[in-house]
Amino acid sequence: MLRWISIFLLACLTGCGGSVPKVTSSSIPSDGIDPVTRERVAQWKSLVDAGTQWSDIQRLTSVNNFVNQLNFVDDSEHWKQEDYWATPLQTLVTRGGDCEDFAIAKYFTLSAMGMDEQKLRLTYVKALTINKAHMVVSYFEQPRSEPIVLDNLNPQILPASQRKDLLPVYSFNGTGLWLAKREQSGQYIDDAGRLTLWQQLLRHMDVEAADENAMVCLYQHYDLPESEAKTLCP
Repeated sequence: MLRWISIFLLACLTGCGGSVPKVTSSSIPSDGIDPVTRERVAQWKSLVDAGTQWSDIQRLTSVNNFVNQLNFVDDSEHWKQEDYWATPLQTLVTRGGDCEDFAIAKYFTLSAMGMDEQKLRLTYVKALTINKAHMVVSYFEQPRSEPIVLDNLNPQILPASQRKDLLPVYSFNGTGLWLAKREQSGQYIDDAGRLTLWQQLLRHMDVEAADENAMVCLYQHYDLPESEAKTLCP
């Protein structure tokens, strides 16, 4: 029964809330990557490299601030889809995303820094101030400790008990899915593999890993049909 509850909740909780200008340049290098885009990706990678030497709180603060600088834009406008989970690289290159994209970018950036995945959850909540489904990152210092919340609505990192504006519904990471409680880890109910969007996201990241430069170039032209975008990339 709980298995079907998790699927139902995922179907119900879609959406979050601007326009991101397309990347252009008068002098595109031979690999098709705009210098501004290249620098943004390089800054992200430098952040990851530096973060491997930091404490967890330093990692959380720096990643939350870095990702929150990007533009917030709804999936229907950005990706022309009702619900789409972008990879961190897509969010960086296109300079924006919705709440899910922000949370996903933070989650994988922290993981790349070496943070234990067991400490991290992507948490679906209802944002009461805007009356919408919303996603945040929850960090658990210990398995049964109260989580702290990384969010784009409120950039201040706070314990979950101080975020009365968020009503938790469920959380997940690469190992499982939980019914969420505000101040606890929640009841484990299923494998995260049931989340179709999560599986699609992981497949996209595998494609990126095979040829990152090619995908960065294509992502710059995210608002064009793929066949047309490919003509602009080597």
